[in-house]
Amino acid sequence: MLHYKTYELDDSEAPWVVFVHGAGGSSSIWFLQIKEFIKHFNVLLVDLRGHGKSKGLPATKGVYHYDFEDITRDILEVLDSLKIQHAHFIGISLGTILIRNLSELAPERVSSMIMGGAIIRLNIRAKVLVALGNIFKSVVPYMWLYTFFAWIIMPSERHKKSRLLFVNEAKKVAQKEFMRWFTLTYEITPLLKYFEEKDTAIPTLYLMGDEDHMFLPAVRYIVTKHTNSWLEVIENSGHVCNVDQPREFNTRAIQFLTKISAVHSQSKAVLQLAST
Repeated sequence: MLHYKTYELDDSEAPWVVFVHGAGGSSSIWFLQIKEFIKHFNVLLVDLRGHGKSKGLPATKGVYHYDFEDITRDILEVLDSLKIQHAHFIGISLGTILIRNLSELAPERVSSMIMGGAIIRLNIRAKVLVALGNIFKSVVPYMWLYTFFAWIIMPSERHKKSRLLFVNEAKKVAQKEFMRWFTLTYEITPLLKYFEEKDTAIPTLYLMGDEDHMFLPAVRYIVTKHTNSWLEVIENSGHVCNVDQPREFNTRAIQFLTKISAVHSQSKAVLQLAST
């Protein structure tokens, strides 16, 4: 099972918030969020397989290969072990794809989604990067590839802190594990196309940096097509907006979750009254 860490409030009715990091990161990328979120919510942090302290997970499907469904079910396994029936989910970068996939596999478990630096569609530049990565992944050291990708996605001097954080975390991922994750790029385009066409209607807040030029345009489009979806753009921020502008990220995310939790509580109270 994935390595995880929980922070629980004394209030047994407090909602759960699950944080899901991106490829090459770990749960440590949320260090600027924990202090504020544990004032209001129970918090669950997970390290995805091959990342952080989630090492040496058993093979799936008879071989040591996995897909997005396998990785998503890893998260569900942790929820089941902790008896968390439903939760709010916050993701960054590729973690947003996993959360969106979880909402397909187990929609009843997802109270809301906050998508930071959301990957909704790959533009031409992103597709070229992925193609080049697949061509050179066998001959170029994987950290060169990762560092190059990080620089393309987060090019500004203002993004340096986020860029270095992700590069340093990626150094802890074994090369073979990195390659397994990179093979997931073959699945991304059809999966994202399906997500774009299907509206879950689950309350979703997109938190995007105004300098996240590779992914922001697609998010602007998707919120016009999907119900219960909102976009808030954080100024002076790039792809990893929870690190670039943590105060803005935390404030907007907590306000959104507080509103959604209040609506859920009111709906629950109405149902209880109706049943008496």
